Amino acid sequence: MELSLIRSLMDKSFYDEHRGAKCPDRLFSKDVRQIKTAIDKAMDTYERTVTPDEIEALFISNNPSMTTAQKQAYSSLFRQIKKEQPLGSDIAQEVLSKLFQQVVGEDIANLGFDYVNGAKSSLEPLRNILEHYGDDFTPNLNIEWEDIDLDTLLAKNDLEARWTFNIPSLTRKVEGVNAGHLIEIGARPNTGKTSFHASLIASPNGFAHQGANCIILCNEEGYHRVGARYLTASTGMEMREIKANPSKARDLYAPVKDKIKIKDATGRDMAWVESVCKAYKPDVVLLDMGDKFARTGGFARADEALKANAVHARQIAKQHECAVFYMSQLSAEAEGKVILNQAMMEGSRTGKAAEADLMILIAKNPQVEGQDEEDSQRHLNVVKNKLSGWHGSVHCELDYKTARYEA
Repeated sequence: MELSLIRSLMDKSFYDEHRGAKCPDRLFSKDVRQIKTAIDKAMDTYERTVTPDEIEALFISNNPSMTTAQKQAYSSLFRQIKKEQPLGSDIAQEVLSKLFQQVVGEDIANLGFDYVNGAKSSLEPLRNILEHYGDDFTPNLNIEWEDIDLDTLLAKNDLEARWTFNIPSLTRKVEGVNAGHLIEIGARPNTGKTSFHASLIASPNGFAHQGANCIILCNEEGYHRVGARYLTASTGMEMREIKANPSKARDLYAPVKDKIKIKDATGRDMAWVESVCKAYKPDVVLLDMGDKFARTGGFARADEALKANAVHARQIAKQHECAVFYMSQLSAEAEGKVILNQAMMEGSRTGKAAEADLMILIAKNPQVEGQDEEDSQRHLNVVKNKLSGWHGSVHCELDYKTARYEA
């Protein structure tokens, strides 16, 4: 089947009708795929119908390092292709359907293997496959074009932040965030990352108080410890005070409790995160830690997996119209430093950073010898900012006991 399709693709009108997603390279076996690449190049260069002899000549000239055995194998392939007759459009559609059926079946089988072995924990990848193909197994290319009406474009490009930050020194420089934004937050261990997002969401004038439906997916600390920080941030009470006066704490916690959902996401991946967003439609999603949602299988290097993970997080923000906060560790290079930069992101110096709309790196003052209590001052380094364009550092205080960041 694939050789008859290759022969047909040498016809310019047939090629134009079936190029791109309608006839992708992965439909073909490895050796035939190389011939398909030669056809693609010929069509781009000459923009006319080509013959099998011409494609063979181009293929040989573009692959001078082939061994004698390879030349003989491809010569045999071309002899078979020359015997094929170009397909009619109806037969071509049936052939494409059969080839796509094999591809879809292979993708579903691989997913099944991952499910059996625990490598995948969400049905979202399977749903994506089923949504991408029609009943005849060919790609579903019924595109719903974007609305570019004047009012729609003005609304989508509104510079006013929907969810504003509640740290005055930060708000003066970066007002806040909107749906579709990916915000990466980085810090060294024990700097106050969890307190930072608890304060942004649950403390006075935080996202939850503004009406945002917030989902916190944690795979670093236990959900109960994360939840405790949200409790202290929302009430302004220390844990000992909450234990002594739970009725007061309950009243102070009530205004935001229904706006906050926390789930232990240990062992989950980004496909599962997407399923959660699809089901619950949050305004703000907090991934703590973002890197731990990455799947490293299929990647040659860890940084490639982390970049792909950040790409997926950004896609979730856009497709599900929510602001995604991606918490990350900083490398040892950031230890003891107050001024931080993108290259200090652990595991991926540029890959993750490339996806962020806003990147804030949190620093604290170096420990002074003989100092009993840790310095509460925090420095928020805005190292990437596609929202307002401002870059620099702002300063605030962290109240450890209430998990509140304040001016």
